[in-house]
Amino acid sequence: MSVVEQYARAHVISDAPPEDDRPVRVVLRYDPERDPRCVRVGLPGAGVPEWTVDRELLERGLTAPAGSGEVRVWPCGRVQAVLEFHTAQGVSVVQFETKALTRFLRRTYAAAAEPVPH
Repeated sequence: MSVVEQYARAHVISDAPPEDDRPVRVVLRYDPERDPRCVRVGLPGAGVPEWTVDRELLERGLTAPAGSGEVRVWPCGRVQAVLEFHTAQGVSVVQFETKALTRFLRRTYAAAAEPVPH
């Protein structure tokens, strides 16, 4: 099984002025040997190296609001999805194109189905 890594453009939603609202590069990572049920989301400059998100939760959240613990996911219109991460320091809200998340999830399921080398 191989690690799947994909970069995606996203908007980190904050109180910053609109001119600071530029897309950022977020890394999506799936390592089936480390944790076959979860994916990791790496936000740039967020003070948190990576968030862990259950793959099923991410998939459910692309079509209807879903949440568990510190993570919430919901569709935002027809082409975007929002991931919300809660910590004691506050909330990070990240908006992705649904296409990018769907493509990444497909790759994770394909990687999980790869035969184990002997």
